[in-house]
Amino acid sequence: MEQSCNYKQLQKGANEATETFNRGISEFIVMTADAEPLEIILHLPLLCEDKDMPYMFVCSKQALGWACWVSRPVIASCSVTIKEGSQLKQQIQSVQQSIERLLV
Repeated sequence: MEQSCNYKQLQKGANEATETFNRGISEFIVMTADAEPLEIILHLPLLCEDKDMPYMFVCSKQALGWACWVSRPVIASCSVTIKEGSQLKQQIQSVQQSIERLLV
């Protein structure tokens, strides 16, 4: 998460995550378990499962905020995006495989 933020491959917030997903440039989605109201992110797991997109939950908004290098909590979710020629491609693929193993 931190490195993807440095390489400008991180979109924060439920609207941005949904937008990157709909555009097809999202690698995986990270959501918070304590999102309030929960309706903000309820559509994301359904979309991800329909399109076989890896997704995961973290325990808190504060933890996701720290991982995204933001001083305040990230509201609900974030998306790591595709960037041609990125140096993070192998790390992103490793995270995707780890998420897929957890979902099985």
